[in-house]
Amino acid sequence: MNWTEVSVKTASEAVEAVSSILMELGAAGIQIEDANENLNYERADETVYIDWDELNLPKVGAVVSGYFDEDDFDPAILPQIKAKVVQLGEFGLDYLPGDVIVKDIDNQKWATAWKKYYHPVRVTRNLTVVPSWLDYQPAQSDEKLIVLDPGMAFGTGTHPTTRLMLEALTIVVRGGERVLDVGTGSGVLSIAAKHLGVGPITATDIDDIAVAKAQENLALNPVAKDIDVHVSDLLKDVAEENVDLIVANILAEVIHPLIPQAWDKLRLGGYFLTSGIIKDKFTEIRDAQIAAGFKIEQILQIGDWYGIIAYKPNPDDVNEFTAQG
Repeated sequence: MNWTEVSVKTASEAVEAVSSILMELGAAGIQIEDANENLNYERADETVYIDWDELNLPKVGAVVSGYFDEDDFDPAILPQIKAKVVQLGEFGLDYLPGDVIVKDIDNQKWATAWKKYYHPVRVTRNLTVVPSWLDYQPAQSDEKLIVLDPGMAFGTGTHPTTRLMLEALTIVVRGGERVLDVGTGSGVLSIAAKHLGVGPITATDIDDIAVAKAQENLALNPVAKDIDVHVSDLLKDVAEENVDLIVANILAEVIHPLIPQAWDKLRLGGYFLTSGIIKDKFTEIRDAQIAAGFKIEQILQIGDWYGIIAYKPNPDDVNEFTAQG
């Protein structure tokens, strides 16, 4: 089997969004070459070493490459990719230069070369993301592994928006919560939440392809075996109500319509965790949550990215989880 490589030259802050675009349009795998990768990376233990010069990363910005089965590749999607990348500018993301480059690549090269860009990454004090092909042993007794195949899905834990949400989860989770994971992507947040001790999780994504890829990653993690994943436009097709926790690591423009849906689905005292919010959109999203009735408990930040920990207040404005903690 041969592959068609479609690469997008973009800014570091648009990496996850561009990855999502390529996956939604049928990419079987993603390779990310990001000038900021060494800034985001944290060694899981002293045995893990990356030679950044050998990786030959861009000096500035990033290149996100999607790999399509050559036999099924339709060049008609190229204008769609370009249009969707340009549209990221309307969402407040720097996508430039936004060039789309196409070339053929043989299976042998793709099957091995892209794996060098992935490595075990400590994303919180006791959560480590591990590529599925590595035999990694926990360095400490309370270290939990999130096993992912990053060749099949984006959101591998190294991007600041994912790190913000994982940190928010460690702050909020007390154990046993009923959770909705909106726009689950690789499933990394659902897997992490299970490791932290939550109860039932329903995860959603926008189409069958995204859901199938999330299910493949969930299957690599025994702790996630009972997570329900299905197609839904945000929470429109989700039956659960009065849940304890809703998490969403998605673009700010997508968070807007999610806010009233989250309010309706949460119980009093329930938490609403959002990430994927670029600096220029932070005030807008924060104010929209407040206007909907949410109380902001904590703001998290990595560089130009923000995460918000909010909750649906009780009539007497007592946060039940905080009272328990």
